[in-house]
Amino acid sequence: MRCACRSIGLSVLALLLGVASSISAQDATDAPAGKLLKLPLRSRVEAFKGSGDWREVPLETEFPAAQTALVICDVWDRHWCQNATRRCDALARQMAPLVEAARAAGVQIVHAPSGTMDFYRDTPARLRAIKAPPVEPPADLALADPKLPIDDSDGGCDDVPESKYYQAWSRQHPAIAIADLDIVSDDGREIFSYLHAHGVKNVIVMGVHTNMCVLGRSFGIRQMTRWGMRTLLIRDLTDTMYDPKDPPHVAHEAGTELVVQHIEKYWCPTTTREAVLATLSPQ
Repeated sequence: MRCACRSIGLSVLALLLGVASSISAQDATDAPAGKLLKLPLRSRVEAFKGSGDWREVPLETEFPAAQTALVICDVWDRHWCQNATRRCDALARQMAPLVEAARAAGVQIVHAPSGTMDFYRDTPARLRAIKAPPVEPPADLALADPKLPIDDSDGGCDDVPESKYYQAWSRQHPAIAIADLDIVSDDGREIFSYLHAHGVKNVIVMGVHTNMCVLGRSFGIRQMTRWGMRTLLIRDLTDTMYDPKDPPHVAHEAGTELVVQHIEKYWCPTTTREAVLATLSPQ
């Protein structure tokens, strides 16, 4: 009897191992191949230190998709500034296909709509972020933080008549889908811990607003760069809070470009939506 039971047990074990092997093989087939993101970048260097003569410099880099995260910063469903809501709505609709393509290529998608975590409390993507083993980030790199080239001290809203601040947002813009294997978080250390656990070293940032949240959040460009992450900004999928009536008295789009150039000088290179989509497209 013992021998018969042993024989049956071994047969069951073999069957289970066979099923597991089959599932693993299927997972391997379904998983994205080792996609390499080949990206043209734009940076800026000061030709002679202290001269103020900044030159645009083209660069190229390669990011393995499996080691790369796409961070969507504060692309809310609604903003207190009506013009900001309008521009964010247009950006979200341009971001949506890029998010889908990045996810399909194996890039980790990070949804970071600050102040809305209660909305996502029980979702798989939120729980994945919460359950990441905490990791102490490295000491911040000592990097200069020069003054921004635009005046946003009054909040930067360019509505006429001027809108008053209130917390208008409740969630991320619904045009951008959230998958179960994405993560949702607005905490820099939580995001860093998750990325560290999954071997992610490269961060591509898009969202709003360039002069405020994109730079300054705990998961934003300044902090990720200070933690030694290889960080990029998608410069045509961002916007500023800037009113042309304030210094330097340029058009809104020109104000955004000034902030992008500031980031290229002091924080990280930039790339474009078209370039990212091109490298994500099947070859």
